[in-house]
Amino acid sequence: MKGGKSKADTKSSKLAVNKKPSKAAAKDPNKPKRPSSAFFVFMEDFRQTYKKDHPTNKSVAAVGKAGGQKWKSLSDTEKAPYVAKADNRKVEYEKNMKAYNKKLEEGPKEDEEESDKSVSEVNDEDDADDGSDEVPS
Repeated sequence: MKGGKSKADTKSSKLAVNKKPSKAAAKDPNKPKRPSSAFFVFMEDFRQTYKKDHPTNKSVAAVGKAGGQKWKSLSDTEKAPYVAKADNRKVEYEKNMKAYNKKLEEGPKEDEEESDKSVSEVNDEDDADDGSDEVPS
C-alpha cells in the first residue's frame, strides 16, 4: 500500500461521532417563557383561518409558507395589532422575569423543609442507647 488507509481505519473514522459537550445548564421549569414575536402572534390567527379555508391540508410547511407570504404582503398598519399584542406580551414577560429573578436572589424560603435525603437519620442522643452492653464511665 502506498500510504493509504486500511479498511479498519476508514471504518472506525466513519463510526466516530463528534459530539460537542452541552453548554446549556439544566432548564428551570419555573422560568417564564419568552414572548412571541409579532409574526408568531399573527400566525396564531392565520393558522385558524387557513384551516377553515383548507380543511384537507395536513402540511405544516404549507401553512407556514402561506403565513410567511401573507405576513410579507401586509402593510405596517395591518401588522400594527399584532405588533401591539407582541409588545404587551413582552411587557408582561419582563415583569414576570423581574419577579423570577428577585425570587432567585432571595433563595429558598425559610419555611420550606429540606428534602428527606438531606436530613440525617443519625441522632446524637441515641449514641449511648445503641444496644451495646458497655457501661458509661
